[in-house]
Amino acid sequence: MGSVYLLLTKSRDKWRMSNFQRRYVPEHTHFFTARLQDPASDMLVSQIGLLRDASRTVIKRWPFEIAGAVILPNKLHMIWVLPNGDVDFAKRWRLVKSTFARHAPASLSQGTGSGRIWHRSLWHHVIRDIGDYDRHMHVIASSPVQAGLVKRAADWPFSSLHAGTERVPPELPRTTALVPSNPCPKAAVRAN
Repeated sequence: MGSVYLLLTKSRDKWRMSNFQRRYVPEHTHFFTARLQDPASDMLVSQIGLLRDASRTVIKRWPFEIAGAVILPNKLHMIWVLPNGDVDFAKRWRLVKSTFARHAPASLSQGTGSGRIWHRSLWHHVIRDIGDYDRHMHVIASSPVQAGLVKRAADWPFSSLHAGTERVPPELPRTTALVPSNPCPKAAVRAN
C-alpha cells in the first residue's frame, strides 16, 4: 500500500525526475487489543484454528484487512484496515468474539456466551500516521518477547511476521525497555 511520488531533483544544472516509494497508512486503520476473561487461559493459542476460522467468517461477510496481528495465550493485538466509508469495527469484533465463543469446546469455554470467554472491553486506537503505525507494529512484533514467551520475536509462531503481511520496515523503531513498576527481582529480570 504505497503511493509513488515524482520529485524533481537538480543534478549538474539539469532537472531530472526520480521515483521514490512513500509508505502510506490508509484511512480507517485501527489497532486493537482483545483479552480473554481468564488471564491464566491459553485458549487463543490452543484454539488458534477456531480463531482463524471465526475471523475468516467475519471477513467474508463484513470485509476488512488484517495488516498485522499477534496472538498470545490470553490476548491478541491486531491492526485492521476497514473499507472506505465503513467504521463499524464494533460489529466485526462482536461477530469474531461470539463466533469463537459459540464454537469453543465447552470444557474450555465454561459456558456459551462470549462474555464468559472474552473480557468485555476492547482496547482501540485509531492509527494517525506512519510513525504511529510503526509503533503499533512494533507492539505486535515485540509482544511475545515482552510476555516472556520467546527470546526473539521471530520464534513466536502466532504472528503476522511469519505470514509476510506486515508492512513494517525491516528495522523496527527503537523504544526504551519497560521498567518494572514493582521491586520484584523476577520482574526486573523478565523486563530485560
